[in-house]
Amino acid sequence: MRSQASAAVAGKIRIAVIEEQELFRQGLCLLLSQNRDLKVVGDAAALSDALSLIKREQPDVVVLAISPANSDSINLLPQLFEASEATKVLVLSESSDQDLPRRAMRLGAAGVLFKNKSADMLVKAVECINGGEAWLDRSTTASLLRELSPRSRVVKRDPVETKIASLSPREREVIQLVGKGLKNKQIAEALFISDITVHHHLTNIYGKLEVADRLELLIYAYRNGLAELPH
Repeated sequence: MRSQASAAVAGKIRIAVIEEQELFRQGLCLLLSQNRDLKVVGDAAALSDALSLIKREQPDVVVLAISPANSDSINLLPQLFEASEATKVLVLSESSDQDLPRRAMRLGAAGVLFKNKSADMLVKAVECINGGEAWLDRSTTASLLRELSPRSRVVKRDPVETKIASLSPREREVIQLVGKGLKNKQIAEALFISDITVHHHLTNIYGKLEVADRLELLIYAYRNGLAELPH
């Protein structure tokens, strides 16, 4: 349950900030607090320290800064979602770390933003994922598309059109919602079906499109017009 204090900021996006360096953490909190539509409800130096904060405050969005030195903390994301299932996570990463976006999205992050982007871009990313969309930097998306292109695959692939034509209307709806960053439970609620049914749909989709996981599905969907790219 959210505290009474949170009720006073109804309508605002409630944010928790996680950044190990105090100076930068305070800077992030100040920057976000200056936007009238955002409310910082707490901050912490590490994700492990923030779990109790997240469980108590149930923020809408967690801004999680990751550096090369603490990149393993991304593995705690499943624990974060256990503490607050509805919370969405925006990961801030060093621009040199090209592997982190894949790891973060596979673990359930709704978006990744590199730290060399502008303050306005940070606010836009927060608003975007809070609205249920996925956020990937365009350069990162382009890189992932190249990596997952047919030329990079050793396995012989069937024509894309044939695979897409094999999808049912319901499976297309599921793909669209995955492209918006929704988790299985949220997809189930949106389509008025069970979590288990969503899982079955995703399993079928992975098989039909020959993708290995949720991230590959996301990139496949963006590349082939099955879902809209994040703006």
